[in-house]
Amino acid sequence: MEVRDFMIRDVITVTKETTIRELLQLLVDNKIGGAPVVDDRGKLLGMITDGDVIRFLQPKARTVYDIYMTFVVNDREDFQLKLAQSLDLPIEKIMKRREIYTVKPEDDFENALTILAKHHFKKLPVTNPAGRVVGVISRGDIMRQITTKLIRRQ
Repeated sequence: MEVRDFMIRDVITVTKETTIRELLQLLVDNKIGGAPVVDDRGKLLGMITDGDVIRFLQPKARTVYDIYMTFVVNDREDFQLKLAQSLDLPIEKIMKRREIYTVKPEDDFENALTILAKHHFKKLPVTNPAGRVVGVISRGDIMRQITTKLIRRQ
């Protein structure tokens, strides 16, 4: 089996100019957890996930009690202010640019599984030889495909 047998071809992408507000709306509207960041020709520049936004907004607190105190008691207004100020920032400020792994449509499916499992990624861009995003493969997509294509056949 090849990556092309499991990848989603109708990829939702964003540009580095997309604001955090626009990204969050896109993620919620499409029920996805992240998207490839591409240039105007569809070439992969990086990845952005809901986790990147959460880490960016994360308070400096380190314990559950500190987080509770930050959000609920002490700094709720500071957090809301940071959130309001951050919503119009371009995702270029927080997107992941390094250590971006990709696979090709003709790659062996097990290669994609290995990358997803080893690096704990949720989503993996599929690129053509020019570096343009032609698909995406995610853990959820893999689970659905395994269920529909392999398990239900038995």
